[in-house]
Order: sequence, then structure tokens, then C-alpha cells
Amino acid sequence: MPWIEEAVHPRLRRATGDGPVTQEPPGASVAPPTLAVATTAPPEPVVPTHWPLLHGALLRDSLLCDSLIRSPLAVVCILTLSCCFCCIRRFFRKRRGKDAKKGKAAVDIKSVQLLGNAYKDKVQPDTQELTEHMEEEEKEEKTEAKNLGRLQYRLEYDFNQNTLSVTVMQAEDLPALDMGGTSDPYVKVYLLPDKKKKFETKVHRKTLNPVFNETFQFKQVPYSEIVGKTLVFAIFDFDRFSKHDQIGEVKVALCQIDLAQTIEEWKDLQSVEGEGGQRRFDDGVVAADPYVKIALMMNGKRLKKKKTSIKKCTLNPYYNESFTFEVPFEQIQKVNLVVTVVDYDRIGTSEPIGKIVLGCNATGTELRHWSDMLASPRRPIAQWHTLKEPEDDKKD
Repeated sequence: MPWIEEAVHPRLRRATGDGPVTQEPPGASVAPPTLAVATTAPPEPVVPTHWPLLHGALLRDSLLCDSLIRSPLAVVCILTLSCCFCCIRRFFRKRRGKDAKKGKAAVDIKSVQLLGNAYKDKVQPDTQELTEHMEEEEKEEKTEAKNLGRLQYRLEYDFNQNTLSVTVMQAEDLPALDMGGTSDPYVKVYLLPDKKKKFETKVHRKTLNPVFNETFQFKQVPYSEIVGKTLVFAIFDFDRFSKHDQIGEVKVALCQIDLAQTIEEWKDLQSVEGEGGQRRFDDGVVAADPYVKIALMMNGKRLKKKKTSIKKCTLNPYYNESFTFEVPFEQIQKVNLVVTVVDYDRIGTSEPIGKIVLGCNATGTELRHWSDMLASPRRPIAQWHTLKEPEDDKKD
């Protein structure tokens, strides 16, 4: 409804509160009273009186930010916090990626059970079956590696004569070591640990199943000593131009058998390897410690002797050492030189490997070498010689 605003005399104005009424000074112009009539239109919006305060607060905040940005210490702090935030964020991203990969690679066996046995076997094979296959393959490899054939022998001991009779009967299924697919086998028989007495069978040409039937006797060996020894059958492949290769061996510990009865049996050949995996050759000599012994002999008597240095662990020693023997010219036809290659043994007896004899009574290449030396005085003459089987002479 229409409303009427009361006219107020301009000289009398009331305060909005409870304060006193103020009066205009005299002489001031007074406007005539008017009557204001309001219409039905709404009043104009009134601007809030607190906006100037808000504008002042924003102005203060902006000034504070400007001062912080201009401060060097604040800049350093802000950069440090930013770097830390980036590093932490990157670390968690990498960790999340690894967890995702692990989740993809893992296989849940329980979930696979629903797919049936065929799919389960693909995911998790039977470990017991794999182990059995591996054991079978290892057994086959060992069988192939040790298939060197076998040997038949017979043993008899005479308690009255203190004699051990050893018969090498036959061998079969020997490996082929020659170019033609065969071998030339023979057997050496000896007792350990002394190896002083050795026997050997005849060489059987071009066969892998030789029949020997040869008997050897170790005489004057009391029973108290024989039980502490080991009988060795060593089978070799004969080679005319080089070292004889050992095929294998059979060792019989005499303390483990009843010598009161005749023993006849087959034994598988075992591979022969020396210390450090080196293969043994010929009469059981390992790549050991050879040295050369030189003796000046006249009428069967040793006048002087010389020795080279010992070469450790080799089958191809190199010495390059010289020795001088003073012999009058009138006796040069009566002397000879015995050159012996010996395998040095620190604990037991050093065993001779082979020897040659140079002199006027020699034959073959040894005699030719001696003659060349006499024909060229004060001139060294070098020549290769083939070692011959040593005799059972005195060991130094």
C-alpha cells in the first residue's frame, strides 16, 4: 500500500541513535517543507558499508606476497619444497609400476585349478618327474664315460712257497684307440706300493677282445706282506712310434679277498688319471718330477756320476745342462756313458723311466752318436734317442 514519509524540519535533525538533537544556526537558509509521497516501486539497492574494509584486506595480502617473493630465503624454501614434492611423487609412481608388474607376473595356482590338469601342468610342471629324468641322464653319461671294457683274471696263493700266481685270462669290449678302429692291447701286472717286480703280456694286434692266458708269479712274498699290497692290472695300447696310451686298469686289494681259495672273476676297467686330472702313460708314470742321471762306466764299474736338476710335474722336461768328464784318450775306447731318466719320488724310491748307453760297445743310433763325437772333438753333437726299458739296477 502507498506510504507517506513524514516531513522533518531541516533545522531539527535527530540522530539515528539516542544522542541529542542538534539545531541549525540562525541565518541559515531553510528550505520550505515538502511532502514526499512514495510510490509502490521498491527502494534502490543499498551498497554495503563493509566493502571498503574487504578491499583493504586484499590489498594488504597482495603486499605481503610481494614482500615474500622478493625475499631470497623465501625463494630457496619454496624451491626446496617443490623438489621434495617432485621426488616423492616420482618414487610413488615407480613403486606403483613395480607392484603392477609383480601382479601381472604372479600366477595363482588356485585359480588355475579350474582350468584342468593340462593347463596346471603348463604352469607348474611335476618336479619329481624332472628330477627322475635328470638322474637317468646323469647315469647314462657316467656309463658312457666309464665304458672301457672289462678284464678276466685268476689268483692263486701257495702258502708253502709264499708265491702268488696271477693269470691274465682275457679282456673284452676295449675301446678303439687306433685309426683303423682297433687297438693293440697288452697288460702289465705289478704290486703296489713297491712296483719293483713287473710283468707284461704279449701284444695282441688289432683286436678289442684279446685272449692272453698268461701266468706270472710273485715269489717269496710272505702272507703277512701280501695282504698289505694291491695287485694292479694295467692295460695299454701299443704304439711303435710314440708313448703307449693306457686304456684303463683294475686294482685288487689283496686284504679284501680270501687267498686260501682260487679267485677267478671279471672286473670292469677304470679310467686312470693322475693328480690334478693328468692322464697316466705307459707303466703308470704320471706327469711327475723327472731328472737325468749320467754315469761314466768302465769295465762294469762306475767311475763318476752326474745329475741334472729336477723338473716338476711335466712329461716334456727341458734341461739344457752340460757336464764334463775327463777321460784319457787311451781309455776312450774302454768307457761308456749310461744316461738314465728317473722319476723323482720324495717319499719312496725314485723309479727309472728309461735309459740309453753311449760308447764303442753300443749299437744303432747310440753308436753313431758316439762316433760323431769322436770325429768332431771340442764340438757339441746333439741327437735324439729312444729310451729303453731300464734294468733293475741300484737306485740312487
